[in-house]
Amino acid sequence: MKTIFFTRLFLSLFWLATAALPANAAAGKYVLSNHPNFVSTAPNLGAEDPSKTIEVSIWLQPHNRAGLDALAKDLYNSASPNYRHWINRSDFATRFAPTAAEAAAVKSFFSSKNLKVVKVGPNNFFVRARGTVGDVEKAFQVQLNNYQVVGQTVRANDRDPFITGAAASLVRSVAGLNTSEFQHPMMVRATSLPTGAPAAAAAHAKSFAVPAAPTLPPDFFTTHCFDGVKTETSGQAGAFPFATFKGNHYFETPTSAGCGYTPQEIYTAYHLNGLYAAGHDGTGQTIAIIDWCGSLTIQQDANAFSAFFGLPSITSSNFTITEFPTASTCAGPNLEINLDVEWAHAIAPGAKINLVVPPSALFQDIDQAEYYAIVNKLGNVISGSYGAPEFYVDPTELENGNLLSEMAAVFGIATNFSSDDQGDGMAYFGVLTPSYPAAAPFATAVGGVTLALKPNNTIAWQSGWGENQTLLAQNAFIYDPPISFGFVSGAGGGPSSHFAKPSYQKNLGGKFRKTPDISWLADPFTGGVVLITQAGQYPPQVWFTVGGTSLACPMFSALWAIANQEAGAPLGQAAPYLYSMPAGTITDVVPVGSTNNVTASVQESSTVTNQYNAAAVAGATGPLYSALWDYPFIQDTTVVLTFGTDSSLTTKAGWDNVTGVGTPIGKPFADHFFVPPPAKAK
Repeated sequence: MKTIFFTRLFLSLFWLATAALPANAAAGKYVLSNHPNFVSTAPNLGAEDPSKTIEVSIWLQPHNRAGLDALAKDLYNSASPNYRHWINRSDFATRFAPTAAEAAAVKSFFSSKNLKVVKVGPNNFFVRARGTVGDVEKAFQVQLNNYQVVGQTVRANDRDPFITGAAASLVRSVAGLNTSEFQHPMMVRATSLPTGAPAAAAAHAKSFAVPAAPTLPPDFFTTHCFDGVKTETSGQAGAFPFATFKGNHYFETPTSAGCGYTPQEIYTAYHLNGLYAAGHDGTGQTIAIIDWCGSLTIQQDANAFSAFFGLPSITSSNFTITEFPTASTCAGPNLEINLDVEWAHAIAPGAKINLVVPPSALFQDIDQAEYYAIVNKLGNVISGSYGAPEFYVDPTELENGNLLSEMAAVFGIATNFSSDDQGDGMAYFGVLTPSYPAAAPFATAVGGVTLALKPNNTIAWQSGWGENQTLLAQNAFIYDPPISFGFVSGAGGGPSSHFAKPSYQKNLGGKFRKTPDISWLADPFTGGVVLITQAGQYPPQVWFTVGGTSLACPMFSALWAIANQEAGAPLGQAAPYLYSMPAGTITDVVPVGSTNNVTASVQESSTVTNQYNAAAVAGATGPLYSALWDYPFIQDTTVVLTFGTDSSLTTKAGWDNVTGVGTPIGKPFADHFFVPPPAKAK
């Protein structure tokens, strides 16, 4: 009886499966896992307009993928005779690239489906075409619908695409069906901006030496982010309720700019001055920064920033803008670009910068720009301050991004990506998820910290960046008990649910890739200063304090460029080195506590007083640092900032899912890779 049942079940399932196949299935092939999983759960808002023109791309399979994987492993094995003997473009094309005939087969597929080919990628790795939604749907035998995903409308194919003809066996993935985008994990802290032009700006330096700190305007950002223990009250004395709050104090007033760090302060805090004094400033290296859309004012803004802080000028000799796959049409003031360029230049002032500008944040455009940067070696370090929640990204895109970083790795190019600013992802995306492409095993994921400085600009403390906020009083109304908003923002991290654990994380538990690998300054409440032109402002260039792992990533990329300079040759991907760095090169970021965390006392009547200890006020337990923040935009508003509490992620001794292995100690970190030049013959 069981045999008959299972036979009937098998035949039924077989019939259902074959009935769902296209009539011409024998002459084609599905591209498996080439649709996002949200199409089965997200609200379907209806079909896309069939007359709309879109562009799609087919990525071709590399030749000898097993050989590429073996090469990537061999090049990073210090015991191998091929250690760091990076491949060149010609050999890469010969060994791994699709052929012109294969690209022609894909072009023929597009043409046969009424789609116009608009671009063939370098070494034939992708073919891009344009056509109507209706023709694209027919070509790939899919339905393109709009879905509501985490508050956004995203177009996606409802099933895996199907390829017919000779191209079927050549296709790795299809891009452009899905309009999911990368996001910049950049956070601008609300503040009263400095109003005056920078005072005592230095002349543009022709060469870099350790610069003196500039004279700051009186209304400029302060480095004294935490200015002691304060006692504050709310309510009218002699009336009830009446509250007393006491604890650490975060400095900001309605007329101040608040806290923000300058390059000179970061140089001291992270031991970078010694590098510059020794001539190690990134000279001979190029940092490729990928940022979509572009910025019309980036060069003049970066030069004003550089002049103020005594840095070399941004000129045609050290700064290039490369637009790919098409020219950008959305250029304007772009704070993310200013952040990336100004702080990469601040940390590695001798390095060249190539700003690689795709026209949009779509996966299709970003991937093609990254690929172009890799095969043309537009930089030996690639910095990407962007990401998307891995959970919502279709598996073929995840694999495509990891392949791009693997290609970079065999060329000796590092790909560094921000770990995101949403902690474990649950509060923002409704699921536990790390950020992609930071989660790709061949990439390096850069997390973030909160930083407090001493008066001499050395580090007072740093914690994993994660903030909770609690409202104590507003417009003299006292909240009893305090209202905890819980987790607000913090460095992203956690295990991948897709990528297996790479060998360099062999000592970490679990079976999957974990992020981040390393961290640097990211908290917008202790962020870096950025200068940008703003329309309608006078003077037109305005200072902001900016944070997010968008700040940490270009800073680390710049330090990695200096490490490459000291090595005298490209080091390639950073992550494999980080887990075996010697003591004294990286600061292990551990939980930070304080004996002066904020407490509250609320007197409700002459006989009733409610006391709230530091844990109750913070809405969190364990080691943490909390501080009173006089919210500057609503009168008599007091908020408690709690630092070091990052959703379900935890900072701890050793590697952790907020800060990775920790923060680099500039000079010892880069000096670890120093290779003395060969002695001159006598």
